Amino acid sequence: VQLQASGGGLVQAGGSLRLSCAASGRTFSSYAMGWFRQAPGKERVFVAAVSWSGGSPHYADSVKGRFTISRDNAKNTVYLQMNSLKPEDTAVYYCAARWRHITIAPADGVDYWGKGTQVTVSS
Repeated sequence: VQLQASGGGLVQAGGSLRLSCAASGRTFSSYAMGWFRQAPGKERVFVAAVSWSGGSPHYADSVKGRFTISRDNAKNTVYLQMNSLKPEDTAVYYCAARWRHITIAPADGVDYWGKGTQVTVSS
């Protein structure tokens, strides 16, 4: 499985971005999908995930109520809608996949990583 993330960019605080992660392969629907992020000088942390069946979306406390994860198995794509962005959301966001799980966390359990996409939120 290859993962290609897109949609990052520069936005002002309070703004919105939508990240997309397109996956290759015919087994996309068998993977839990989600996102981690890594700010400069910090470790990579979990952001959001959706199970392989499409249910059980869950989020880090820091993004609950602001971010929404969804997946379209027909398009082999997972999305992260990010609203009410804050400067502390600035990070490189990584798409991740984990076989037949309800979540992608922890990071050492991830089967596939995409290249990151930079999100920068200015104050």
